[in-house]
Amino acid sequence: MVNLLKKRQQKQTGSVLTTFAIATFSLQILVLIFFIFQGLTIRQLSLRKPPNFVQMLDGKEVAAIDDLERDPETIRRFVSKTMTAMFNWSGNLPPQTIEEVAKPKPDTGIQVRTLKGGNRNVTTSTWIASFAISEDFRKGVLSAIAELTPPEVFANNPSQTITAQLVIKRLYPPEKISPGKWRIGMVADLIQIKRSDNRRKVTPFNKDLLVRAVDYFPYPLSENSTDLQKAIYSTRTDKLEIYEIRNLCLLDEYSSQEDKTNQCLNRSPSSSFIR
Repeated sequence: MVNLLKKRQQKQTGSVLTTFAIATFSLQILVLIFFIFQGLTIRQLSLRKPPNFVQMLDGKEVAAIDDLERDPETIRRFVSKTMTAMFNWSGNLPPQTIEEVAKPKPDTGIQVRTLKGGNRNVTTSTWIASFAISEDFRKGVLSAIAELTPPEVFANNPSQTITAQLVIKRLYPPEKISPGKWRIGMVADLIQIKRSDNRRKVTPFNKDLLVRAVDYFPYPLSENSTDLQKAIYSTRTDKLEIYEIRNLCLLDEYSSQEDKTNQCLNRSPSSSFIR
């Protein structure tokens, strides 16, 4: 009889311990699931873009705006600034101090690989401005510009030095082609000047540029950042990038309707500046 009582007590004790162990394990599983869910939520919050806000005219209400929207004038200014920086070849580095304004440092250029397989130099300002172009398109643009850039741009001999300037005659109003994407036409001339005799070479440079809105997180730069790093960083502050450049089908008012139609229809898809 005593043995039966002892066996029953041991059985009850084992059952309680088993139940307690199962309950504890289940609680730990629930806590682990909660921590995983909380971690995923925090990660999503850290990756979420900060909302853009605009203050209303009365100064009271503040409303969120679309992250993909850009002011037309901002787009025009971005295109003008980027293309001018890419095609203004002075042979000197951009001045960083007052002393360098009076006595600029010569630009030795930055070497890139061309589309033909060789190596050519582009100016430092071109290389910096190219960071305003989409990453998958930037390499092709630099290669094409390297082939366009005369080696005399980097010559130390004043009698051989050539400079170039992009003169923009007109920027058409940006045309929205889809949410966050625009097309903007540019009519310009690329003017190359030989310093020794001021001889000029004018090349029409009429392009259709496809621009899109991009995300931008304003990470602060450290105090010991170089001027080059700061310049590259500043190219992305407009939250825009150029992702394609095509030849512009320019129609003037003096062309007949038949000439206009043929001029645009005969333009092959491969007549793009890069693509």
